[in-house]
Amino acid sequence: MEKKKILILNGPNLNLLGRREPGIYGTGTMDGCLEALRRRYPDVEIDYYQSNAEGSLIDRLQAAATDGTDGVAFNAGAYTHTSVALLDAIRSVPVPVVEVHISNVHSREAFRRQSMIAPACVGVVCGFGLDSYRLAVEGLLCAAAGRD
Repeated sequence: MEKKKILILNGPNLNLLGRREPGIYGTGTMDGCLEALRRRYPDVEIDYYQSNAEGSLIDRLQAAATDGTDGVAFNAGAYTHTSVALLDAIRSVPVPVVEVHISNVHSREAFRRQSMIAPACVGVVCGFGLDSYRLAVEGLLCAAAGRD
């Protein structure tokens, strides 16, 4: 059986996890989150990419269409609320994408309640801290296996 490949894709400011607004985003780091995911899912190849640049995120999404990626857990950060370009990029790839947020965006500022990318995603996970990534991976693995 071939290993499934999941891409964790993070947008702007998520390189500062563990230091940035710990009251909202916690003190855990992405390195720690990735280590935990790789331990939990040893039969899944978990790739990671982060960029503060919208075009780089689009390039990585497009590459996922041809590099064997089976699913993307995507925390687009603030671009979630503004980027039609990311919406179009998600729609242009035949790879399922789950929108991820560490915080509960619905309990925050009103502008964070609007997602430009959600219509192109197979699901949305928010509000569970870094565990939101695990829940997104679970959803992607279930979708890949043809389960609801």
